[in-house]
Amino acid sequence: MRHLLGVLAYLVPSFPLGYLWHLTVFKGYYEALKIYRPDVVVPLGVTAMLLQGVLWTSLYCRLFAGERIARGAARFFALAAPLAWSFLVLPVAAKHPMTSVSGFMLIETAFVFVQYLLVSPLLALALSARPERPAERPGV
Repeated sequence: MRHLLGVLAYLVPSFPLGYLWHLTVFKGYYEALKIYRPDVVVPLGVTAMLLQGVLWTSLYCRLFAGERIARGAARFFALAAPLAWSFLVLPVAAKHPMTSVSGFMLIETAFVFVQYLLVSPLLALALSARPERPAERPGV
């Protein structure tokens, strides 16, 4: 159940943020960069986020299990945000045609920062070690 909560803690904020950021709020900016296809395939993006949620949840459980929520969130952010940036920003800027590499790097760096600023505490909260409740004794 905790793993499912971890995946949801990643997916629930990531999808609306990604959709709004890339396809609504900054749509004109990305269109000016000429980097995205006109018919974005949203199910592929959701599939990627689902896979990322599973992997981040597993990684969090292995590396930060037992951490307090704030510390776990900060440590996860310190690991995941730069790693995600290295997967999502640098190679795209290096390989894809666009009108402004620096413009793309700026807006996508901001996106990764905001995404992991939101996701890290939610993931830490979902996966935090909760003290077990003592079993209730009958008649007490």
